Amino acid sequence: MITMQFVRTTAAAGLFLLLSATAPMYAQPDKKTEKQGNAEKQKGESAARQPAQRQQAQPQQRQQSQQQQRQQAAQPQQRQQPQQAQRQQSQQMQRQQSQQMQRQQSPQMQRQQAVQQQRMQPQPVQRQQAVAWQQQRGWLTQGAWQGNRSWQLGRAQQWDREHRDWMQRGGYGGYYIPQSIFSISFGRQHWFRISSRPTMYMGYPRFQYGGYSFLLLDPWPEYWQENWYQNDQVYVDYDDGYYLYNRRYPSVRLAITVAM
Repeated sequence: MITMQFVRTTAAAGLFLLLSATAPMYAQPDKKTEKQGNAEKQKGESAARQPAQRQQAQPQQRQQSQQQQRQQAAQPQQRQQPQQAQRQQSQQMQRQQSQQMQRQQSPQMQRQQAVQQQRMQPQPVQRQQAVAWQQQRGWLTQGAWQGNRSWQLGRAQQWDREHRDWMQRGGYGGYYIPQSIFSISFGRQHWFRISSRPTMYMGYPRFQYGGYSFLLLDPWPEYWQENWYQNDQVYVDYDDGYYLYNRRYPSVRLAITVAM
């Protein structure tokens, strides 16, 4: 009896030991499964958070882009404003300098400007004064040409030395053609040919044009052809007195006066 009880007790203890040894083995797979489940859960939560984060970042990116565009649009205007201000300051300084120069002009310069204006605008002279000036040969000053008795003798030998302009002659004192008539028939745009040989009057060649007679008070240049009056295009213009211009020789002008 004692032996049987010992055997039962020994068998129960062995069974208990066997069960206690195998229980941890069955429990380990459950822990691995739990860990795997937790990892998958975390991945799912992270994946769910990423779209939300992207959605939150997109409005911010759009705002930043709009701010950059506004800043870029404002930059040209900001650059233009200083440039416009500089131009305005420069123009104002130029105006001030011009005004100062006008104030600082000496009386002598003002007189010279007045003389130049008078040279460009014929001054009316009474007919009697013009006749008296012509009879006195008021153009004969500063070694001016004395005239001659024939056309052929009217050719200069050294024209550059022999001719005199109206400034050298002391100014024009003859008759003035009314401006209303002068602008219609005279000036550079109204050229003509004298055609016939000028006749001699008071020792000077005389020709007619536009209803007026003119005296050539300068000899004609030695390098002109003798019949230049037939072929050359000429015109009458005013510059401190009347002159005859030859279009073939634009640098040459002969002093003339209206014959009374």
